[in-house]
Amino acid sequence: MTDEKHYTESEAHYLFATDFRTRTWNLLDLPTRTRDEDERMRDYAHASLAHWRITGTAAQYERSEWMLARVYAVLGQAEAALLHAQRCLDLLEDHKAEMEELDFAFAPEAMARAHAIAGNKSYALKYIALAQQAGDAIRSEDDRNTFFQEFNGGNWNGMK
Repeated sequence: MTDEKHYTESEAHYLFATDFRTRTWNLLDLPTRTRDEDERMRDYAHASLAHWRITGTAAQYERSEWMLARVYAVLGQAEAALLHAQRCLDLLEDHKAEMEELDFAFAPEAMARAHAIAGNKSYALKYIALAQQAGDAIRSEDDRNTFFQEFNGGNWNGMK
């Protein structure tokens, strides 16, 4: 007899969502990536989002849209970065009660970064200020540090 674990459909989606999120982060954290790694990073982020949409909360869905916005910003694909950043912001607005303080900082950060990559300086600066303000309002020192570590890293296309 084997001790096989049987998962419910919801459990399986949760496991895939978290696994693909981790795979995306691992690739995002690399200082340089190959073309194949860039493609896998994008695919993993989309896969994570697909599984969260089935089994996750509104906050997990919103965070997956943020991740896709970041991935596309890192890849220099402004139009896709803007699309997913807007979805992230829309989900935040539609589900405010379900979100955490970090979400209120990361959603405008996604818009700021996407506009920076697109070369939209005035919009980038507007959302940078909103993200900074929301980040400063995070009560937990650990969460605030987490936000500003991400906020201060990466490509801002000379906007920040």
